[in-house]
Amino acid sequence: MKLIICSVLVAAASAFAPASSVGHRAATKASMSMDAKGDLVSLAGKLNPVVNYFDPIGLSNQEFWGLSNDQTIGFLRESEVKHGRIAMFAFVGYIVHANHLTWPWPMTMDGTPFPQTGSPEVVWDAIPDGAKLQIISFVGFLEFWRESAGTHYMSGGKIGEMPEFDSKYIPGGALNLYDPLGYSKSRSAEDKERGLIVELNNGRLAMLGIFGFVSASSVEGSVPFLKFIDHYDGNVMAPLTKSILPSISF
Repeated sequence: MKLIICSVLVAAASAFAPASSVGHRAATKASMSMDAKGDLVSLAGKLNPVVNYFDPIGLSNQEFWGLSNDQTIGFLRESEVKHGRIAMFAFVGYIVHANHLTWPWPMTMDGTPFPQTGSPEVVWDAIPDGAKLQIISFVGFLEFWRESAGTHYMSGGKIGEMPEFDSKYIPGGALNLYDPLGYSKSRSAEDKERGLIVELNNGRLAMLGIFGFVSASSVEGSVPFLKFIDHYDGNVMAPLTKSILPSISF
């Protein structure tokens, strides 16, 4: 569960820099000119030629919050990329914590070690509230930066890109969390397109995988192949109810 929250801190691990954008920068429907749905249909065929384009509830036809269809699709595509990245790290993190693997140094400055017993959900419950707040606050800052800096993904910006922190904010030069080593700059358009396909497919599979883990830990026997996972008696969809929230009076 820690890695579910921490995953956006390592957005640079993404495998692609998309070659096409959602649409031209715009604030109104009239100025959006790219056929985002056409791009979506084309991408679906590359992601899975067997299933191909699949949208049974018509999300790709919607216009959320009175915005254009292109902008809505931009929102949906960005959401999928973020959830896929989170799920990939969460899946690996769940396996790591389930096997009680931790860093070799203390968890806190007072020497408290990392929890090494219980399910990954129990491990999350056991870390100090201060650590949870630090994680959530820093992730919230990164999300704010993604939404406010650069060209927005609903207005022509690249899907999944993390705007870099330029030299005004980082002493000694810019910091690009999306591509800190400059790897994507030298990649061909074909390689970037392949990376996009790989990441989206891996992200979709990871989303199914992590939900399988948390379902198996919450409802014993719900996932027949995962009967070996330790049971968790808390609510996996409310990760703060055993720590921070009970101490807050309303």
